[in-house]
Amino acid sequence: MPTIFTKIINGDIPCHKIAETDTCLAFLDISPLAEGHTLVIPKKETDNLFDISDQEYADLMLFAKKISAAIKKTIPCKKIGIAVIGLEIPHAHIHLIPINRVSDMNFALPKKNFSHEELAKTAQKIRANSMLSFPDFL
Repeated sequence: MPTIFTKIINGDIPCHKIAETDTCLAFLDISPLAEGHTLVIPKKETDNLFDISDQEYADLMLFAKKISAAIKKTIPCKKIGIAVIGLEIPHAHIHLIPINRVSDMNFALPKKNFSHEELAKTAQKIRANSMLSFPDFL
């Protein structure tokens, strides 16, 4: 049975897309710890991040690096934190979270509640800063 992320990749479930390539997709988390909290996933459904091929892993991390730069340019923060947990959804994914202190990465914190319109606006701002219009983005 396909994961929720595979359903997002296939367009069966909508998302606030930031960017995608042939092998990766980045979209806003709908239960974020902070504005701009983005999920970066491989399009190939694999449960464990370390079970993907070396090339897929390299592609995913380079993609995440570029998405991180766009988030940092958009959301005021000290850094973009990165976390790989993956217990709740059996599809490898990376969390990119704007942070100002270590405690901002605590997944036990209450999640933010942004409206569909607010998420759409944030996604648009990150996309505008992603350099996707430049051919050497990826």
